[in-house]
Amino acid sequence: MLTFPFNASVMPLSALRGAIALQRGHLFLFVPVCLALGIGAYFALPREPAAAEWALLVIVVAGVLGLLRFMAEDMSPFMLAVMLVCVGMLVAGLRVYLVSAPVLPFRFYGAIEGRIVKIDRSASDALRLTLDRVILEGMEGAQTPARVRVSLHGDQGYIDPAPGLRVMLTGHLSPPPAPSEPGGFDFRRLAWFEQLGAVGYTRSPVLARAPPQDGAAGLRIHRLRMQISAAVQDRLPGDAGGFASAILTGDRSGISQPRLEDLRRSNLAHLLAISGLHMGLLTGFVFALLRLLMALVPWFALRAPTRKLAALGALGAGAFYLALSGGNVATERAFIMVAVMFCAILLDRRAISLRSVAMAALVILLLRPEALVQAGFQMSFAATIALVAVFRALSAEREWRRSIPRWLWPVVSVIICSMVAGIATAPVSAASFNRLAEYGLIANLAAVPLMGLVIMPAAVLAALLAPFGLDWIGLRVMEPAILWILRVAETVSGFDGAVMPVVQPAPWVLPVLALGGIWIVIWRGRGAWLGAGAVVLALLGWVHGSDRPDLLIAHDGVVLGLMGEGGRMISRDRAGSFAVQSWLQADGDLGAQTDGFARAGLSDPRTPAVQMRSGGLDVVHLLGQRGLDYLPDLCTDGRIVVTSAQPDTRSGTCLLITPRDLRASGAISISTQGGGGMVMRRVADTGGARPWTQ
Repeated sequence: MLTFPFNASVMPLSALRGAIALQRGHLFLFVPVCLALGIGAYFALPREPAAAEWALLVIVVAGVLGLLRFMAEDMSPFMLAVMLVCVGMLVAGLRVYLVSAPVLPFRFYGAIEGRIVKIDRSASDALRLTLDRVILEGMEGAQTPARVRVSLHGDQGYIDPAPGLRVMLTGHLSPPPAPSEPGGFDFRRLAWFEQLGAVGYTRSPVLARAPPQDGAAGLRIHRLRMQISAAVQDRLPGDAGGFASAILTGDRSGISQPRLEDLRRSNLAHLLAISGLHMGLLTGFVFALLRLLMALVPWFALRAPTRKLAALGALGAGAFYLALSGGNVATERAFIMVAVMFCAILLDRRAISLRSVAMAALVILLLRPEALVQAGFQMSFAATIALVAVFRALSAEREWRRSIPRWLWPVVSVIICSMVAGIATAPVSAASFNRLAEYGLIANLAAVPLMGLVIMPAAVLAALLAPFGLDWIGLRVMEPAILWILRVAETVSGFDGAVMPVVQPAPWVLPVLALGGIWIVIWRGRGAWLGAGAVVLALLGWVHGSDRPDLLIAHDGVVLGLMGEGGRMISRDRAGSFAVQSWLQADGDLGAQTDGFARAGLSDPRTPAVQMRSGGLDVVHLLGQRGLDYLPDLCTDGRIVVTSAQPDTRSGTCLLITPRDLRASGAISISTQGGGGMVMRRVADTGGARPWTQ
């Protein structure tokens, strides 16, 4: 009888080496993935690493680099993956250190002075100014935030806001707000990377302190941008001018809130962000136009590398567009992607490939690692990777393409692009904004083609004619297309069921879903189906593992929400509206705060004692000093009592939560368990000890 040696420990290793061998020539695609794993791990840490832990990461990176020459070729990718994960953590930590700036440690009211560096609008449609070179009354320079953001209310109109204008006002400022619930979106982290140390508002007039010319240093491009925006809105009044200004300069302040909400509900709000779509359409049009113009001169076209010259011209147009748009993260990301594409043309490589996408992702993650945890980065690369993968697969199916008439192929391409991009970005959109546009595909099919066929070419025409004072020709050409897009948005957003609410998934769901999708696309061989398993696991976790807390308490105790059979019941009809809206969105609830107030069976918002029962919880909310009079009688065993005013003493057998408790803990969530137990989570615990939470 013949016998064969069998070693269980060798067989899996041999199979693994064979799988790695299949990836030869494609391993670069895994570089940004490993880097992203390290960056994601850093942001998920419960505390900032100590100096010794940072040193250990540096030692690991140096050790791997030193051992590579002695390592078997088929095993080196594993060590390189470990090294890249460590590099990702180091890059993220370095970025956090480089952008560090003072954060206001307390609530401030007094005189504020600063230079305008950004003008936009808040969610309530109030004009909002971001100031740098800040001076706060009675505060030392070392404690003063690098930037503050102030919303303007009350009687205004004493200044014409412009970048560089130094202003003074009297207003309220607070540190960037903590999450409205444990595990919720943390604005403090976003503010940290923008060096935004305080946010607030003013109801007093904003006055000019020094003219824009005196504060123009470093803001000349921004001032030009706002001048162009004002000129566009003068030529095209109303929402059409606001839309044109947004896509040309990134200034959204000219769009009214109703139109903006229509665009969001119809999944057309992405048209306002100067991102991959706009950058690609603009540079693509310039590239094609330059090639056409050079082709009209046969002598030159036969002797010069017209394709490379056109790529250089398109790259320059993209760089100017980046500067003009304000250089935000989304536009930088888009420019890097098109720059990689045109550099590939200059190097005689394939312009659009997964390798170019990986290169763009690598550059962005190294320069701005915080982009990884932002929805714009996730949606942009989800759409790009999916489109490249799908069209790569379709290009291999030549028979399928030949079956479609050439004149119909552009229409089919638009439909495929809209469907693929919509499907790829839907999970990120749902997880980030807690809603999906049911008819978004219809709206995009009706609107997006006009961006490429009319609006962006007209924008180039307006730019070329602007030196001669004829930019109005290009703007008038784009006006009907913009009005059509706004009409599509208004119509689609008005459909019944236009928006489908989505419950907030568990934190692990989206990363696992993304890794699964990426694995399917970039892994070669049968192991790609492991990615499908990860996708299925994430979707199941989203559907069955997205339980919302039973009770949510705002960070200041002014409002709470208890989950009931018909949705979350809210203890106040207006107070704490920002927190309540965040809760309802995460619940997948399209109702307003007043609907939640009505669910609680309440009619008088001035009631000092509000009692709600559901899911085994008995909760009482005592409002103001009048509510404290009820505390001795209502603080009984088994009851949760939340006060919005601080009691003098703690008495009774209830679980009492006061403003003093909330100042230390932040917002609180409570979930019930089988057997009558409760799990309490606090923002102070879930946020961790990170630079932006201190």
